[in-house]
Amino acid sequence: MTDEENYLKTIEFRRPDWIPCSVSLMPATWAKYREDLEDIVIKHPIIFGAQKKGGRDFDSFGTSYTKGTYTDGWGCRWENISSGLDGQVVGHPIASWDEVKDYKAPDPMAGHNWKRIGEGLKQAREEGRLARGGGLPHGFMFQRLYYLIGFEKFMMGIAEGRSEVELLVQKVFSHNMAVVNKYLELGANFMSFGDDMGNQIRLPISPEHFRKYLIEPCFSRLFGACKKAGAHVYLHSDGHILEIIGDLVECGMTIINPQIRANTIDGLVRECKGKVCVNLDLDRQLFPFCTPEDIEEHIKEATIKLSSREGGLMLHAECEPDVPLENIEAICQSLEKYRLYWV
Repeated sequence: MTDEENYLKTIEFRRPDWIPCSVSLMPATWAKYREDLEDIVIKHPIIFGAQKKGGRDFDSFGTSYTKGTYTDGWGCRWENISSGLDGQVVGHPIASWDEVKDYKAPDPMAGHNWKRIGEGLKQAREEGRLARGGGLPHGFMFQRLYYLIGFEKFMMGIAEGRSEVELLVQKVFSHNMAVVNKYLELGANFMSFGDDMGNQIRLPISPEHFRKYLIEPCFSRLFGACKKAGAHVYLHSDGHILEIIGDLVECGMTIINPQIRANTIDGLVRECKGKVCVNLDLDRQLFPFCTPEDIEEHIKEATIKLSSREGGLMLHAECEPDVPLENIEAICQSLEKYRLYWV
């Protein structure tokens, strides 16, 4: 069985042969550890695939990971104070709610090489692989709203029930819907979305407000279009989102990538197990400070509590530059061990 076939069986609860596992290494992590980290990656082809020595530029960063400022296509100004990690929005193109009516979202068809994307999706389908679509930046919906007008203004707009909030939501949604429809038209059968909707221990707005402003007018239509087209929906969200996971599943989400600490293992068991595939974001806040033995216990507990022989569990670890090398090695070893939990 190929990795792709096993991945699809996991999503669809069709008894995969192993638990899919992955490790993400931030550009800053590569820049810090360099050849030593490369040695770990080469040792673990099960996690990273086949790798060759000397095949990486440790100091190559994309725009969003480079120290400095830049302005994105929406007019939001980003500032990054440390190369290799992401920055944050510090300049908002909408200064007041009065300006929302005149704000124009970027052309959803611009910035994409649709011919090349369509050819890639077609080739994937012909080869029996998932035709993966995306094209929407991280923070495509909820975060984009406060990127545009500022977090405090957006929160106050929600609290005050301002009509301009719904207008702003519609402008962002219309852009996103056009991009998603184009991917589906070109044959995507897997769509990835990323939007950090939670704080550390709770939602930033009430579940009722999420349903009013985002789930019913936006996610239900975005994910519903994917569902109608037969496409799987992958959603990443940092933070506490337990109260709205069920709503997102109803919208058509088939894979959720939640953080374990913010939602708790028992909370995720209650809201997700047997209902939606979980690509579990293991505890990034644990990795810098614990021992290799702690890491194995953490991964073991997550696997025992969330796994099912029918499928529905993937394990993912993101490593920032504050994670010691020995702990990165322990993460890889433990994932390789518990991916075969049923054997």
